[in-house]
Amino acid sequence: MSIKSICIYGAGALGGAIAVKLASQAGNDATISVVARGAHLDAIRDNGLSLREANAEKPLNVRLIATDDPKTLPPQDLVITGLKGHQLAPAAEGITSLLKEGTRVVMILNGIPWWYFHRDTQSRHAELQFDELDPGGRLWRLIGPERVIGCVAYQGAEVINPGEIQLANNGRFVLGEPSGEISPDLEAIAAVLTDAGLNITTTPVIRDEIWSKLMGNTAFNPISALTRALMTDIMADPALSTTVGKVMNEVRAVGEALGARFSMTVEQRLEQSRHIGAVRTSMLQDLIGGKALEITPLVGMVVALGRLSAVPTPVSETILALVTQLDRENQRGS
Repeated sequence: MSIKSICIYGAGALGGAIAVKLASQAGNDATISVVARGAHLDAIRDNGLSLREANAEKPLNVRLIATDDPKTLPPQDLVITGLKGHQLAPAAEGITSLLKEGTRVVMILNGIPWWYFHRDTQSRHAELQFDELDPGGRLWRLIGPERVIGCVAYQGAEVINPGEIQLANNGRFVLGEPSGEISPDLEAIAAVLTDAGLNITTTPVIRDEIWSKLMGNTAFNPISALTRALMTDIMADPALSTTVGKVMNEVRAVGEALGARFSMTVEQRLEQSRHIGAVRTSMLQDLIGGKALEITPLVGMVVALGRLSAVPTPVSETILALVTQLDRENQRGS
């Protein structure tokens, strides 16, 4: 796979960080472009896109092609989406306009992705589709799950001002084919991103990585939004940390029922969470910004897949009801 053109579709916190790393790489002859919107796009056009990495003395700043209309860009060798799960379906046609034969699409997503059951050998549900994740099957039909490279990001990031991104840590990204193959495309994409200075690993079991991260996301994201609490505040509160543990146990039970394997126990994950620091989750960031919350992939699908697998999820169901109402009120007031 020859990668000479890369478009980051959704150059927010994570997508924008990757764009800066790619565009600032010495010797990278690939054309880097971004699709963004609003004040963030205006700032990128006027002043470039800036990234302040964890512990860096000064930010990286790059100039790159930036647009809110993907149809003005030529077809790409590689598309990397930085959109949240609920933002993907409305962007399906725009993403499709960037595709040609052989284009791969790296989708950085939290939670259960729309392509989850494509070529899935871990469960008994291969090729199952969920309308909640992909209304009308638009993503499946227009982009196609066969183009997708799954990506699980362990990277705290935030847009602190239009055109300015701050990284909270030196994170990592895990890439994998839905089929479990370590394909030539996967290796080529991993090499390009590694050369840009990103911490990249590949895996034949990307679904295990999805569930491992989801164990934290399903607990911390909605609880932080409901309480406005930072990660440190949640873990310091005995009642909240106990609730986090209950949610993690439910997520683990659902994941295991679908064939996922977890490398950590719930107790180990809770202990790890105590050392993350005063981080604002992505859902809390969206709540404060008046944006729609990423509920279905993170919480709704745990409940839905629990029902599919006959695994009870009472705590997650309660949190789902509460955060759904919070999102309604937040959108009504924004």
